Amino acid sequence: MSADRGTLDFALEHGEREDGSVEFKQRLTRGVHLADGRMESLAAQLRHRVLSGDGEATYAVGVTDDGGIAGIDPDAFSETMDVLSVLAEEAGAHIDDVQTWSAGDADDSDTEGLIGVATLKEGAVFDSDDDHIVVGTAGHVDHGKSTLVGSLVTGDPDDGQGGTRSFLDVQPHEMERGLSADLSYGVYGFDEQGMAVRMDNPDRKSDRAGVVEEAERLVSFVDTVGHEPWLRTTIRGLVGQKLDYGLLVVAADDGPTKTTREHLGILLATDLPTMVAITKTDMVSDERVAEVEREVERLLRNAEKTPLSVERHGVDAAVEEISPQVVPVVKTSAVTMDGLPLLDELFERLPKTVQTAGDFSMYIDRSYSVTGVGAVASGTVRSGTVEVGDKLLLGPMADGQFREVEARSIEMHYHEVEEAQAGRIVGIALSNVKEEEIERGMVLVPRESAPTPVREFEADVMVLNHPTRIDDGYEPVVHLETVSEAASIHPEGGQLLPGDSGEATVRFKFRPYLVEEGQRFVFREGSSKGVGTVTSVE
Repeated sequence: MSADRGTLDFALEHGEREDGSVEFKQRLTRGVHLADGRMESLAAQLRHRVLSGDGEATYAVGVTDDGGIAGIDPDAFSETMDVLSVLAEEAGAHIDDVQTWSAGDADDSDTEGLIGVATLKEGAVFDSDDDHIVVGTAGHVDHGKSTLVGSLVTGDPDDGQGGTRSFLDVQPHEMERGLSADLSYGVYGFDEQGMAVRMDNPDRKSDRAGVVEEAERLVSFVDTVGHEPWLRTTIRGLVGQKLDYGLLVVAADDGPTKTTREHLGILLATDLPTMVAITKTDMVSDERVAEVEREVERLLRNAEKTPLSVERHGVDAAVEEISPQVVPVVKTSAVTMDGLPLLDELFERLPKTVQTAGDFSMYIDRSYSVTGVGAVASGTVRSGTVEVGDKLLLGPMADGQFREVEARSIEMHYHEVEEAQAGRIVGIALSNVKEEEIERGMVLVPRESAPTPVREFEADVMVLNHPTRIDDGYEPVVHLETVSEAASIHPEGGQLLPGDSGEATVRFKFRPYLVEEGQRFVFREGSSKGVGTVTSVE
């Protein structure tokens, strides 16, 4: 529920006027208000309200024509928002924001139900396209991941105390106040001339939505966790999202650490094209920066990768050569902004790597509930395209079955979209399911598909690190897409030593999941780590 009643009080105080931008609606229904003739009339009314408000209108829902608080139940409120969205599209506008209150709280009476205020703005919803790259950041704690991304998305230098890092903190109340899929904790973009489109204040959802609306190319960041005890969360961020590139940060004052090597191993093992940013170069001497650069290059060569200095070879070479085998290296400082123009140019020019072909599928990373909207599943679209109104299957549930649901609405970075393609980080409001029934690792697929969840699959696995050997029945946690589940591994030859590769059967311990051939996964247990590729699903 929204705490600030300012927008509601404004609407009630100004009331409906013939030449005003405020409209009261008790409720809207598909059967009545989208019928022939009625829809055109209501769309014209909405258009008039938007024009009267210089491109912005306010619709108070759950309010009678004379401004009385009526309140409607959550299902009626959701249907009203759906109908209002259709009317807005017909009128060349879109719903920019929705706030809700308990009707009883709104008028200090015992009236039940919800009352809401929808802000509508001129212009269609954002038309998504393929020109949007998603970058996953990794690196040791305090090496400057969030600070670097904060300076990139705002264009502001850091104060030397990690000030821009605060912009990347997750704001839990934002999930309560609106439908959002802000899995990536930063977004900026570039216009038609290649100039950066940044946010003044990333804490304002309107700033993020503005970037999505104005930029021709978008760059989203999935900012992972640098603390060693939270390596599982980092793996989920790198494996569970549909990333185009990885960005590993190494602080010039500290140099590569054990965590640096862990994160680099995960990035490279999943064949993700990766670049390295050496951060905090303002804090040390040029000799120390050069020393750390040599350490990074040695680390990459030991992993059988080729480092490419962007400073020496240029952005053209980096754009042409970046691959799972070639890793560009950039020296940066979020305080002096050295190196950030090079990163800007890289992100503006790097091609998208995620393929959009195939049927729609999205592995769910997390879920939440929004008052008046209902259950929302968020994640990265893995393949295909999803549109508002699509009939989908959600699952598998614990019993292996799938639930029929519908995509009520889709949002990306607080901006409503009509469709989303592969690589988009989105939140999809779903009908016919409660938020508590949605679990990470579930998948959304078209209703006409016939998904078959499995408890086990065959895979090629490689042991990256283990104190002794992996024997038959070894039980690590397997991270596949957004699935994080205990599983047993049964090597074909009975055991695998560190550095070994071989065939193995992988069996989930507690429940089935949707698994497909070719998917990459990471497994770990304590200091033991490995990677694998699904080769066969029975």
